[in-house]
Amino acid sequence: MAADDDDTVAPAICVMVFNANDPSGAGGLAGDVAAVASVGGHPVPVVTGAYARDSAEVFDHYPFDDDMVSEQARAVLEDMAVQAIKVGFVGSPENLSAIAGISADYADIPVIAYMPDLSWWRDDLIDQYHDAFRELLLPQASVLVGNHSTLWRWLLPDWSSERAPSPRDLAMAASESGVPYLLVTGIPAADQHIDNVLASAQSVLGSGRFERFEASFIGAGDTLSATLAALVASGCDLGEAMKEALTYLDGALEHGFRPGMGHVLPDRMFWAQPDDEDDNDDEPSGGPQGFDMPPHDTQH
Repeated sequence: MAADDDDTVAPAICVMVFNANDPSGAGGLAGDVAAVASVGGHPVPVVTGAYARDSAEVFDHYPFDDDMVSEQARAVLEDMAVQAIKVGFVGSPENLSAIAGISADYADIPVIAYMPDLSWWRDDLIDQYHDAFRELLLPQASVLVGNHSTLWRWLLPDWSSERAPSPRDLAMAASESGVPYLLVTGIPAADQHIDNVLASAQSVLGSGRFERFEASFIGAGDTLSATLAALVASGCDLGEAMKEALTYLDGALEHGFRPGMGHVLPDRMFWAQPDDEDDNDDEPSGGPQGFDMPPHDTQH
């Protein structure tokens, strides 16, 4: 049954995500789409390139042309009301420039920027990407998200103190490029825990401590940043959005799975799994049973 009156249809919470396609499903657009949808948002995915990777490692990345990225985004922005933008790994300074231009044209839309670990890439390409991200995108970003060690290497490469930089130290470095808030993840803590801290240049605004999992995960940063963007888009206060996003990520990691021979992936749909007590061995009712899929080899 279709409704004729558009006023009867609830408005969508649209979250535009700029990211590369990840064929392993660990992160990238696949991770963003699942995370945004899981917390009630409508993902608006803009593909910026493609990884060649499996669940163990990244072999290469192939960026899209910046005009292709820009045309995808602007076509949707002229049609839909987007409430938040998440920027993941977009592959080139040219794509960063295009996204920064779009963000500047839609200055009322908050931008959640995520900096992943790029140690798999060539050093010269990492430097170019970091420089462009700092110069072009950070002035547009509302929140920067990243792992403590990744942000340390990027934002404070000349850090000389014997102690590790605090989240506020990193936030002060980010604020020099115009970023008001920084969410620092993966900070080692006592008793096999890790801290995650939301900070500004002036103060620490919130934190969440979780028990460290023994497994090695990939896709956690994309999951967290996309979830944070969706919760901000839904109208949550940033502090509340941070706590809910961290709790969601903790659940996704707790229910993580290993689909291949590499790392563990977050189960972003963990909340939809049936409870153990609901499981039973009864045969499914209704519909035909016992039909095997035929082989797909070509018949001549």
